[in-house]
Amino acid sequence: MKKYDIHSVELPCGETYAYRKAGNGTKTVILIHGNMSSSAHWQTVIEALEDDYTVYAPDLRGFGDSTYNSGFDSLGELAMDVMQFADALGIGECCLCGWSTGGGIAMEVAVSRPKQVKGLILLSSVPPTGYPMFKKGPDMQPILTEPLTTKEEVAADPVQVLPALTALKTGDRATMKFIWNMAIYNLNKPSDDDFEAYLDGMMGQRNLVDVDYSLLTFNIVGQLAEIECPITLLHGEEDLVVPLAWVEASLPLFEGRAELITFANAGHSLITDVPAEFFAALKAALLKE
Repeated sequence: MKKYDIHSVELPCGETYAYRKAGNGTKTVILIHGNMSSSAHWQTVIEALEDDYTVYAPDLRGFGDSTYNSGFDSLGELAMDVMQFADALGIGECCLCGWSTGGGIAMEVAVSRPKQVKGLILLSSVPPTGYPMFKKGPDMQPILTEPLTTKEEVAADPVQVLPALTALKTGDRATMKFIWNMAIYNLNKPSDDDFEAYLDGMMGQRNLVDVDYSLLTFNIVGQLAEIECPITLLHGEEDLVVPLAWVEASLPLFEGRAELITFANAGHSLITDVPAEFFAALKAALLKE
């Protein structure tokens, strides 16, 4: 994997954004990473796009090398950071590609900046209805009639949150690697060197409870009509994190303005599971603007 240097920029919100940049194309792409990750995960995508585009991949607030001076309660606040980042660097019209949680943030930006965002690509994305979390029973299975509603409940979740939260606090790379191997790299894994680079970025996260709470309260359904650009959803048929059934159920909410492309033998990381097919679909989606 080709590796890209980290740059930084001060934002009006008081945070310092770290980011990777490559390419000098006339069209610009901003890559927005997901939860428990960082801009490091985008480096193979940057390499695939840099000959034709100017590509930016920031670390979101509280991730990777970016600061975490203030907590947050919504993906909309992270979207405001992305918009301030674009303004600070003089980025005008652009396409957004958001992975997982990053897809929700990208939707928020596209709603707020419909004239600026010329293309929206949702990669294994949280649906516009959010990501529900539930209390767990004695068998550690979710109690579907008892949703979590507070940050305190999120922080205490023994299955989806506490193991990762503890690993991040203690610097336990082995546990974080195990979590990714079980849920995300369950079909195909990156090389050992690449995985270590990704772990470097993962372990910088300080905002896990904020993000998980923001995901369960996220709902942008009533604003989807404000998005003016082409929308492409790229999703693995075997995604364990965001099941394909959730995405298929949410597709009518886009009222025929979004195209769903699915990938067989692929889970939550199309980048590692089906790289050739993913890169071809991504490049085709970028041409829709």
